[in-house]
Amino acid sequence: MPASRSRSTTRRSPRRAPLPSRDAPAVRPLLVPFAGIFGLLVAAEEAYFVWLLSFGWYLVVPLVLAVATVTAVLLVWWGRRGGWVLLAASGVLPLLGVLALALLFAYLGGGLAFWSALLLLVGPVGCLALALQRPVRRWGGSGTRTPSTGGRRAAARSG
Repeated sequence: MPASRSRSTTRRSPRRAPLPSRDAPAVRPLLVPFAGIFGLLVAAEEAYFVWLLSFGWYLVVPLVLAVATVTAVLLVWWGRRGGWVLLAASGVLPLLGVLALALLFAYLGGGLAFWSALLLLVGPVGCLALALQRPVRRWGGSGTRTPSTGGRRAAARSG
């Protein structure tokens, strides 16, 4: 009796298929320039705070933050490891500072100063929102990964 359906044997390699790569993509993602633009906006706001605090020793804090933010933008642009972490971290302190300033102005009666402080929140919020996106994080890479010489571990069987 002939078989009603044909059986085709598929030859399989004894090697396992390679795992999907989690390395950085070859082409710069579209979000990276926007993260850089918002990072430069945060650096400009910090430079504005340096200009406002142009007297006293405490102008050093926004100056150091501005330099760190520009460094983070360059690291993200070049796709260096850890650049997105520095960019996100350099956006947190200005966000908290401007938010505290906006709350202070709201407590004092709002007005134009309150709305100006809320407008200054656009830079740090946009910087954080873009720096924490997966394409920006992947573009930063996590270094060169070398496979272990021991091979893959077998999945633990339950039962």
